[in-house]
Amino acid sequence: MSPRLEYHEASSGAFQAMLGLERFVRQCGLEHPLLELVKTRASQINGCAYCIDMHTKDARAAGETEQRLYGLSAWRETPFYSARERAALEWTEALTLISQNDIPDELYARVRAHFDERELVNLTLAVITINGWNRLAIPFRSVAGSYQPPARAAGQA
Repeated sequence: MSPRLEYHEASSGAFQAMLGLERFVRQCGLEHPLLELVKTRASQINGCAYCIDMHTKDARAAGETEQRLYGLSAWRETPFYSARERAALEWTEALTLISQNDIPDELYARVRAHFDERELVNLTLAVITINGWNRLAIPFRSVAGSYQPPARAAGQA
């Protein structure tokens, strides 16, 4: 497979806008492992091979376990995730599939039990952002496999 076009070159302004969202999400205060799980799960639902490859590599580079990454598509049936991570994953699935369902009050209450207002807005923006990246990578056929996580500074997790 080869890419249809390099969207970051075709519209650098659009790419810079997406990078701005990504920078905000990375610095919003939510835990890095949680964000990588959210990004990977949304990418699994959307079928974005490029983003699945990227975010599983980033997660592993940051110390995530293979077991938790392999179990992510069946997170409800495993004991590998905290209550906060489960709430984030449920929120991620609901937002990613929003055209197929409502966001019921019961789901909102379950998620709010684990995230304060600011965190919930930031989590929602993280889901919106990864869905945006998926919607760029899939139609323009970003090729999975070549991404390598950036080198981390000593002591940085």
